[in-house]
Amino acid sequence: MRHDGKTAIVVLGGTPPTRAIAQHIPAHQLVIAADSGLHGAIDLGLRVNVVIGDMDSVDKAVLAAVEANGTTVTELPRDKDATDAELALLKAVDMGATKIVLITKGGGRLDHELGVFAVLQNPNLRHCTIQAMWDNSILHLIHGPASVSITGKLGSNVGLVAAGGEASGISTSGLKWVLNNESLAPHSSRGISNELTEETATISVKTGSLFVVQSSALST
Repeated sequence: MRHDGKTAIVVLGGTPPTRAIAQHIPAHQLVIAADSGLHGAIDLGLRVNVVIGDMDSVDKAVLAAVEANGTTVTELPRDKDATDAELALLKAVDMGATKIVLITKGGGRLDHELGVFAVLQNPNLRHCTIQAMWDNSILHLIHGPASVSITGKLGSNVGLVAAGGEASGISTSGLKWVLNNESLAPHSSRGISNELTEETATISVKTGSLFVVQSSALST
């Protein structure tokens, strides 16, 4: 997985994320807010470089204030073919990001949540290392051949879910139920509810894409 280039933080709108996750945000060079994600980013103490979206849910006074302080505001029509989340993620790629950390509280409309999972699989993001802080969970998306190392408390939950098709050549270490060059189908729940048996675990996949989810990993 690539770790060179820019790390971009992308904050989605909706319910603002919990401020406690600020301590988990990695070093970064770029912050992009999707519409009212601006408010969540400010709550987390982030300096926003770009706000993008139709601006239907952002406070106009706050928007004007950050623009006056150098934030780029890209306002688009409300009637468009992409969600603000998709626009923000693709903007990160356009600005040279090779690692993207998405931040969202989750919840809200189900179609929007499903849309975020779909957009994370956009081919234009395949060269990026993708991580999400989703409420109090951490999500990674890896495209084979690739691997990811995760850390957490012994016994904590780890879920593996194939993304967009079959994921094959999956091998794990540090998990209770070991996979050794095996496959997961996109319609299967086999990879759900695994557990850490070591503080660090490694998951690799040869072909296909895989979501790796650590539930409650950001709980304080």
